[in-house]
Amino acid sequence: MQVEKNISLLPFNTFHIHVEAGMFCRITTIDEAREAVAIKAPDRLVLGGGSNILLTRNFDGLVIKTEIPGVEKIAETPETVTVRVGAGQNWHGFVQWCIAHGYGGVENLSLIPGCVGAAPMQNIGAYGAEISHVCGAVHCLQVNDGQMLQLGNSDCRFGYRESIFKHELKDRVIITHVDFQLQKQPVFNTSYGAIEAELDAMGVSTLSLQAVSEAVIRIRQSKLPDPAVVGNAGSFFKNPVIPATQFDKLKQVYPSMPAYQSGALEMKVPAAWLIEQAGWKGYRLGDAGVHTRQALVLVNYKQATGCEILHLSQQIIDSVQQKFGISLQREVNIV
Repeated sequence: MQVEKNISLLPFNTFHIHVEAGMFCRITTIDEAREAVAIKAPDRLVLGGGSNILLTRNFDGLVIKTEIPGVEKIAETPETVTVRVGAGQNWHGFVQWCIAHGYGGVENLSLIPGCVGAAPMQNIGAYGAEISHVCGAVHCLQVNDGQMLQLGNSDCRFGYRESIFKHELKDRVIITHVDFQLQKQPVFNTSYGAIEAELDAMGVSTLSLQAVSEAVIRIRQSKLPDPAVVGNAGSFFKNPVIPATQFDKLKQVYPSMPAYQSGALEMKVPAAWLIEQAGWKGYRLGDAGVHTRQALVLVNYKQATGCEILHLSQQIIDSVQQKFGISLQREVNIV
């Protein structure tokens, strides 16, 4: 394992923000992860695909780039198969591997950028599926002593874009591998969003993992900018969950306000609708902006700084709060 100094992180974050890391290393094994956490540094930052992070400053400490590879089948029953995947494995590549082998459970999560290690941390989700539905266990290296820790599904405390890794275990562990329990006889979930309409447009008469994945990919590509072309981190904000009583009052003022049931007494309101209604869709100041097709996505058109994008996000939060009385929360991690 080699430690480099004063390295630009621009190639390692999908917002394409140029900041420098005081020290930088790549880990491809658990032993290298142990070497990395043994290095004395004022601070540490673990990077996977860099697809859910906004860098606002130079990082004086050690950036650890997780590149642990591998997909291995470790258990099987007549109905399910369990695979162990390295944290550095590309997420969409893993989804495609599952589809090629006929294993169901992650096809609705196609084309989400990033690496496998970040999936349980964010409890990534899309189109009615999320990691909590398929995660069997998460394997971590403890930063303080270099020992391995295994957490089962319930130990991860999954919530809406939440997990124990964003709270109690933040900066205390490095995820090295994730176990996924997948279906050998898939149960298709096509009721969410526009999947069924897209399948009809594709002329699909018999459902398959590949068809559902392709429908999701087409929908995402029609709505979301490619990070390789325009810097972004996908959905910048979480969809807020508000009391049903508050929603009922807002609905009287804004009859077209959409929402989805979230528990017995709560409603989930699409953040994109709130942002668009507040007038931000397509907004641009310099190279920082709100995407023209999806108001949930903040973009770096070329040379915006992380601070400029962060400032824009705060303006949006303040605007939505003032108009609707709803507090938006950032989904993207700010460093």
